[in-house]
Amino acid sequence: MLAGLDPEQRAVATALQGPVCVLAGAGTGKTRAITHRIAYGVRSGVYQPQQVLAVTFTARAAGEMRGRLRQLGAEGVQARTFHSAALRQLQYFWPRAIGGEVPRLLERKVQLVAEAAGRSGLRVQRTELRDLTSEIEWAKVTQIVPDDYPAAVVKTGREAPRDPAEIAKVYATYEQTKRDRGVIDFEDVLLLTAAILEDRPEIAERVRAQYRHLTVDEYQDVSPLQQRLLDQWTAGGASLCVVGDASQTIYSFTGATPDHLLNFRNRHPEATVVKLVRDYRSTPQVVHLANGLLGQARGHAAQHRLELVSQREAGPDPLYVEYPDEPTEAESTAHAIEKLLAQGVRASEIAVLFRTNGQSEVYEQALADLGISYQLKGAERFFERPEVRDSVMLLRGAARAASDPLTAEAPDLAGQVRAVLATRGFTPVPPAGSGTVRERWESLAALVRLAEEFETARRSTGEAADLAAYVAELDARAAAQHAPAVEGVTLASLHAAKGLEWDAVFLVGLSEGTLPIIYAKTDEQIEEERRLLYVGVTRARVHLTLSWALSRSPGGRASRKPTRFLDGLRPGSSTSGARSRGGRGGVEFGAERSAARKVRGPVKCRVCDRTLTEAVERKLRRCEDCPSSMDEALYERLREWRAGQARKQGAPAYVVFTDATLMAIAEDVPAGTRELALISGVGAMKLDKYGAAVLSLCAGEVPEDESEGDQQGDDSGESEESA
Repeated sequence: MLAGLDPEQRAVATALQGPVCVLAGAGTGKTRAITHRIAYGVRSGVYQPQQVLAVTFTARAAGEMRGRLRQLGAEGVQARTFHSAALRQLQYFWPRAIGGEVPRLLERKVQLVAEAAGRSGLRVQRTELRDLTSEIEWAKVTQIVPDDYPAAVVKTGREAPRDPAEIAKVYATYEQTKRDRGVIDFEDVLLLTAAILEDRPEIAERVRAQYRHLTVDEYQDVSPLQQRLLDQWTAGGASLCVVGDASQTIYSFTGATPDHLLNFRNRHPEATVVKLVRDYRSTPQVVHLANGLLGQARGHAAQHRLELVSQREAGPDPLYVEYPDEPTEAESTAHAIEKLLAQGVRASEIAVLFRTNGQSEVYEQALADLGISYQLKGAERFFERPEVRDSVMLLRGAARAASDPLTAEAPDLAGQVRAVLATRGFTPVPPAGSGTVRERWESLAALVRLAEEFETARRSTGEAADLAAYVAELDARAAAQHAPAVEGVTLASLHAAKGLEWDAVFLVGLSEGTLPIIYAKTDEQIEEERRLLYVGVTRARVHLTLSWALSRSPGGRASRKPTRFLDGLRPGSSTSGARSRGGRGGVEFGAERSAARKVRGPVKCRVCDRTLTEAVERKLRRCEDCPSSMDEALYERLREWRAGQARKQGAPAYVVFTDATLMAIAEDVPAGTRELALISGVGAMKLDKYGAAVLSLCAGEVPEDESEGDQQGDDSGESEESA
């Protein structure tokens, strides 16, 4: 039973009498240690299986624990979530403690919250309901009653989704409505179970006699209400073992707090404390970065950080990549994934992780363009989100209308889209704070950005950019992204990635304002954002890429900075936040390699010297009305070559290069890699993949891949005409 455990894991497994506190870093085998502890206790006769209760926070984690215990011969041990364990006890003891049937459990409280808001005289948009529901849940798990909610918001610095007094009123009405209906919610399950154990000593004694050995996993995520229930379970002297890592506390917005873990030794001076720091998941290079992130942390949790020691062989260094804009970042990430797949890495062992679900669309599209299957974890796919489906329906209706007053005054396609989406709450400025309202705004903003990019691309080819064409483009994108994915790349938010791991992880969008998120204001909120990045880094086993974009859209002002959390960690940077221009192992500038930096700031027309503002003009480096110096023959050769590449890939032509990029190449013919890298739209991945072929065409030569194709055609005996 103890074979194969390292010394620290063995210390956990053999510490059978509590209190025991296991401080377990990411990837250190905490589940292995605690399941072996329980199994060792059962097999040695110290524990009776029916007297052991292990609790964790998700049904998936509880199921994994049960499976491991069965494999270790410890059947009969209860492994449940907090809510499942409490509900089981509540259902058993309710008839004796209260009498009658247990109140019906309210599976979804949103509808009742909506009714409570209406009864409180408040008009609440559908998108606000989830935020209101989350606030009620937070108040209940932190044991705050409706009357105290406004003061608690001020005391904790919490940013409420609307006026705290109004939320308190909805909260009170919601509670009264539940009582009137005879129903309870999931928070009530914990509250009522704790109250019965507190008020009925004879019932409490039965529960404590039943469970003599308790184990709590992910203890850093315990809420005050869960701790209250746990105190009742262990009040009779039960042996308690807690496991957690304060550096992975990322759910404080739900009421989770690491204080119970950090203060465990104060509450239990006689406790055995074991630290697990041998990391079996990640390479030394990944672990070094993870340790560096925590080394810059501040606050109470940071004082208890664990210094991980990798147990794996060396791997590649983490790659830091800077891109000029978000679409280039997504496209290049997709091509990097394509290379990993070609090297034999399974799609299910690759993940793209981002801070907010609103960032997913551009990566969904980039992967779909390359025919790479993906699965979105923890959120609906972009085109399946209710606000997106609703918006596309409205845009389709506006496109069909002969004259729509909403769009009549709009100067362009993007303006028309903004006008239509304004009826669904879109505003030029994002709403303050986080939550559902902000996520919904991000989805609508993504539709506006798509309209801007679509209009620019169509203008460069002389095609019409109207609402009908845009809606057709949205339909095509939705169809491409709805292909069934069995073995697919994982797209997930950093929160949804907790507890998971992959061979290759791409951490994207790592710029100030996104990570840390713009509404993180207090020191503790900033530190939680740092811990979120730490969780993301420690999901990677071997390959880790961290990237950011200098602007949102192509041709936009390069005003963004990489996240402060990487200062002093990425090569060439300093802790003062100085920008890197290279250095040992260097930051790889994703749109240019080491050839040269693209022009930033004002771009002037090379003909009339006017400052250019339009994306296409900036790419061509001339006004659209100014004379063109384009080599027409080269432009046609480039278009023919691009069409062949697109056919080989089974992808749209613009995935290879847009028309505007081909025009820029034909107007300012590059003599080598350095000049080609300076052309907007030629990113690092495209430079690697297509650079040699493009330069051959520019030199009047036939690219090698086409020469091989021609030779094969000759060998087959087919003439050009017959082919």
